[in-house]
Amino acid sequence: MKRVAAIDCGTNSIRLLVAEATAPDSASGAGATGELKDLDRRMQIVRLGQGVDRTGRLAPEALERTFAACREYAAVIKGLGAEQVRFVATSASRDAENRDDFVRGVVDILGVEPEVITGDQEAEFSFNGATKELSGRADLERPFLVVDIGGGSTEFVLGDASVRAARSVDVGCVRMTERHLVHEGEISDPPSPGQIAAIKADVAAALDRAEETVPLREAATLVGLAGSVTTVAAIALGLNQYDSEAIHHSRIPLAKVREITDRLVSSTHAERAAIPVMHPGRVDVIAAGALVLLSIMERVGAGEVVVSEHDILDGIAWSLAG
Repeated sequence: MKRVAAIDCGTNSIRLLVAEATAPDSASGAGATGELKDLDRRMQIVRLGQGVDRTGRLAPEALERTFAACREYAAVIKGLGAEQVRFVATSASRDAENRDDFVRGVVDILGVEPEVITGDQEAEFSFNGATKELSGRADLERPFLVVDIGGGSTEFVLGDASVRAARSVDVGCVRMTERHLVHEGEISDPPSPGQIAAIKADVAAALDRAEETVPLREAATLVGLAGSVTTVAAIALGLNQYDSEAIHHSRIPLAKVREITDRLVSSTHAERAAIPVMHPGRVDVIAAGALVLLSIMERVGAGEVVVSEHDILDGIAWSLAG
């Protein structure tokens, strides 16, 4: 057993998991998966990808928000005595011209270099993090299609015990919001029918690209990850406050996802902000995120989505367990 720290820095949020990791015991047979015991799990909305789709650069204020979170996480990691740290950076820092500024800042604060991983690597981490706990479930059919809806990109990975096919496409809740819902510097409140149609068209084209690599319709169980999915689940469950245990492995029917999406895209900023489980950092991007989720479910033909709180962050931690 060892203590490990995993950091996932995406387009919208930066998250930390410090866990006690136990590697699989070969004497326990092929089904042994090891164990992760959470010691600290936290998230901050830093919007690292602010404006990247438009400018191609990480904004100075976005970098400073991210570095402030890194300083907090460095203190937590030191306090809990993690032996190994792995920092994975995803879509926004892949796209940015000034990503070297980001790398230098992270190294100065945490002492580790961020790994700017490919979309396929991101998808594999997500699959491993989401499915290890599901592998023994008799009520869930295989193959699993794990869908990680991030801020700048969405990962699709199909697999049984291991990955069969994976693809990352450049649609996410922040990217779709900035591309289609911002007019003259202001986010539409609420979006117009034309803006909603533009998001749906973008997502449909991205799903066409994903299907070139991943046979999406072969999925028997759809597993949804990340903040857009968990927020929709929290609303569907009628929670008055965010409850990770209630959300984890909840099963949300397609009809409910459609109902919530319709509500979100027709709501004003104030109405979305008043939803009890809505994180302030998701108020402006949740409508686009819900549209992405609904479009995926309709394309796959999924009657429900199984929601997982365990995702790429857990996959990164698992990678340190061996």
